[in-house]
Amino acid sequence: MSHLLTIRQHFKALDQKINGHPLVYLDSAATTLKPDLVVDRIEKFYSMESSNVHRGAHFLSDQATKLFEAARTTIQTFLGAKSTEEIIFTKGTTEGINLVASSYGLNFLKEGDEIVLTELEHHANLVPWQNLAMIKKLKINFIRILDDGSVDEKSIDQVINQRTKIVAFSGCSNILGTLLPIRKIIEKAKSVGAVTLLDAAQLVSQKKINVVELDVDFLVFSAHKLFGPFGFGVLYGKKELLTQMPPYQFGGSMISDVQWELSTYNDLPFKFEAGTPHVEGAVGTDAAINYFQQFKINEVFEHEQKLLKMATHELKKIPEIKIFGEANEKAAILSFNLMGAHHSDVGQLLDQMGIAVRVGHHCTQPLLRKFNLTGTIRASFSIYNNDLDVQCLVDGIQKAKRMLL
Repeated sequence: MSHLLTIRQHFKALDQKINGHPLVYLDSAATTLKPDLVVDRIEKFYSMESSNVHRGAHFLSDQATKLFEAARTTIQTFLGAKSTEEIIFTKGTTEGINLVASSYGLNFLKEGDEIVLTELEHHANLVPWQNLAMIKKLKINFIRILDDGSVDEKSIDQVINQRTKIVAFSGCSNILGTLLPIRKIIEKAKSVGAVTLLDAAQLVSQKKINVVELDVDFLVFSAHKLFGPFGFGVLYGKKELLTQMPPYQFGGSMISDVQWELSTYNDLPFKFEAGTPHVEGAVGTDAAINYFQQFKINEVFEHEQKLLKMATHELKKIPEIKIFGEANEKAAILSFNLMGAHHSDVGQLLDQMGIAVRVGHHCTQPLLRKFNLTGTIRASFSIYNNDLDVQCLVDGIQKAKRMLL
């Protein structure tokens, strides 16, 4: 744990002042800060190695291709996948889910089939399935969430049935922090022959993932939530499923042979990677994963849990604070409101004190309506946060209380 104490030195963003105050960054669930190592690696690519990948006949292209594919190998190892053919590069979690909904869902589901989600899904893992259900005349069922933010595990068995063809769910809630019973959901889905998709956007920085051990069919995540660049993500899919699926987009790179009348498609993973790829995104993600893996993930989790418990304990001392989501198993994500004050007003006051939190519906409007809410204040902790950040948050809320109530 001692090396985590000096980790703030790796993040130049934390050296700045916001409105005259040192930055207190508590918005890592939206995106993590980027370590200098990742920023420098992307800068080096742009300044010295910039070239398009595959089929180039010169040194820079060959070098860029090696870097690009090395990133695929790093990600394969990070997820425990069997082959680099199972690692598809995307723009992010959202595109990965859309790819599966469009390529698998449109082609392999039929009228009357059912999709199962949970009530705490991000819009990115809800709206694509709503669209698919509308087009194919499918039914969507939901695993219920209890008042404390935990999963109603009885409902897993109730809603997943013989008509269920896809179970798509988040491994970790972006608003409540709830860590879901991943293995139980996958096992139940497998028992009825359903395909599973795990949204790991919030999970990858919390828990070690091995897709083979989980026996999950698809998994998606975004690099920017793992100390990497924006606009780059990963879709893992079992080779046997990806092989059956048609391309998601069409154009250069995803083809094998093109004639006036007909084209044939490239092998995996390139079949799903049309156009010029996000090469610097792959290079930056490779650097980010290597950076993150220098830490023991269980120590990172324990560090963040300590901050979560401290913040929860201190905020509960304020009578007007109401916390949403107190499942026994949760990530370091804390959603709350200062009762009597609008969440946006509190967020603006915290910003004036240099404290960065997120306010609003957090792309989970149906879940918030379940709790009769329009929005919350969300503080989320990461490896670079410390006890002082927690104290600044609590002091900031106390000041907001004095000014707004």
